[in-house]
Order: sequence, then C-alpha cells, then structure tokens
Amino acid sequence: MDAALSKLDWSLIQSFLAVAETGSLSRAAQQLGVSQPTVGRQIRQIEGDLDVSLFSRQPRGLSLTDTGSALLPHARIMADGLRALSLTAAGHSQKLSGPVRITASVFTAQYQLPPILAQLRAEEPEITIDLVASDRSENLLYREADIAVRMYEPTQLDIITRHLGNLELGIYAATSFLDRVGRPSGFDDLFQFDLVGYDQNDDILRGMRDTGVAAQRDWFTTRCDHHAAYWELVRAGCGIGFAQVCIGDAHPEVERLIPEFPLPHLPLWLAAHEAVRSTPRIKRVWDALASGLLPSVS
Repeated sequence: MDAALSKLDWSLIQSFLAVAETGSLSRAAQQLGVSQPTVGRQIRQIEGDLDVSLFSRQPRGLSLTDTGSALLPHARIMADGLRALSLTAAGHSQKLSGPVRITASVFTAQYQLPPILAQLRAEEPEITIDLVASDRSENLLYREADIAVRMYEPTQLDIITRHLGNLELGIYAATSFLDRVGRPSGFDDLFQFDLVGYDQNDDILRGMRDTGVAAQRDWFTTRCDHHAAYWELVRAGCGIGFAQVCIGDAHPEVERLIPEFPLPHLPLWLAAHEAVRSTPRIKRVWDALASGLLPSVS
C-alpha cells in the first residue's frame, strides 16, 4: 500500500472526500464540478491502487466501510494542508492580475454587481472575475470564493469582514397592476390586493408576524423562492411585493407604496480570508465592491 500511496493523485483524494461527505456520487460530482462517471471512475481507481474497499452501497447512497472511515481523517489532513498551502501562496502574490472569485446571493449578483464588475474590468483588464451567484454560503476557508458579499455578519475565524451598511426595503408594485386594481391607502389595505410572496422560504411571513400581522402563506397569490424571479413577478404585475429600495427605485415601471411604513433592513457585509485579503488583486476587487455597493446602503 505504501507504493500505491506515493502514486495517489490529489484528484482521487478530493473525490474520496466529496463522496464521503455527501454519500452520493452525483452530489459529489456536483460539488467538484465534474461528471458523475468521472467520480465513479476515480473512486474505483483509488480503491484499486490501495487494494481496499472504501464504500458500500446502501439504499440511499454510499456509506464508508471500516477502512474508508479509518482513512477519512488522514484524507482531511491532506486537504487542510493543501488549502493552507494555497491560501499562503495566494496571500503572497503581488500581481495586480489573475482570477478573483466572488460569491453573492442570486439577487445581488444579478441586479447589483454587473455594473460594478463591468467598471472594474474596464479599469483592470488583467483581473479576471468568477461570479458565483448562489444563495448558499460558499466557504471562504476552503477557497470556494475569495470574496463574499453577505446579508449577514460572517463569524468564522480567520475571516476579515466589513459592514458596508444596511439595505432599506420597500413595498412595490407595477404601475400597470396599480392602474388596473387601484392603490392601497395604507399598510392594512395591502391585504385587499394580490400579494407576491415566497413559497417555502418563510422570511416574509416571519417579518410580517414580527410587526403584529398574523400573515399566512395563502395570503400570497403568487409565490416564488428565487429572489430574482420573485422581483420579476412583481415588475410584471403579479401583485404587490417587497424589494431593496436601491433596486426598486431604479425601475420606472414600478411604484413604491407606503414608504412611511417601517420595514426591517438587510445588513450588507464583505468578507474574505485574512490570508488573501491584502493580496493586490483581491484588495483591488474588495475596494471596487465596497465603493460600488456603498451608494445602495444607509
């Protein structure tokens, strides 16, 4: 086994870890950004090289054998060492060029970041951008992203953060919708109109209940959890909904309603691993994001 270990490729270890953590070839492939047959082939290869069985098939996926469980901590140590090496090397790069990976919510990535990134690309053509539009939290410690734009305060150790401010929320509806059905005279009057809400996400319901309104899911006649699609439903005239004021006010086909009614604010944070935060290209993108997003917050 010692000779086999010396020949192991890192991609095989990555696949072993991904399958061990997800319990599925398909989910591991999605996590790694490769095909399921590739992951299956790599698992068979590492098992053949080591002459062991790492996984057993279960009705709902794959589970580690005793041998696989014994090897897992060592594989994780290897992964942690490689990530530390990558972070250290990235933190010492002095070039104002190269890739920077940014993660942000789908809504932020679609409606707020494109003009900021377009200006940055015009000013810094040697910096390339990977934008990960995702509502899950990419792990900065594992270099899934270099910079994160968050709607909450990151609390992981070794992460540098900056609170840019708070995003104001407003109540909006398409002018075409309001011209057809009329305009509410106050907050309580909203519930006489078609409302656009979330499907499985209960943020709007909880927010309303915090104000003393016993909102129910069936009050909302159109529902969608995808935030960008949600906003497009409001813009198209499906009903009254909610949006960030910086976005809503930029669309002339919608009107803001009852601006005096107090709604909660969304905090806006930047975050990056401390090992790479001062790298010139990452610092440059961080500063561009900060300056571009600051006009949106209060």
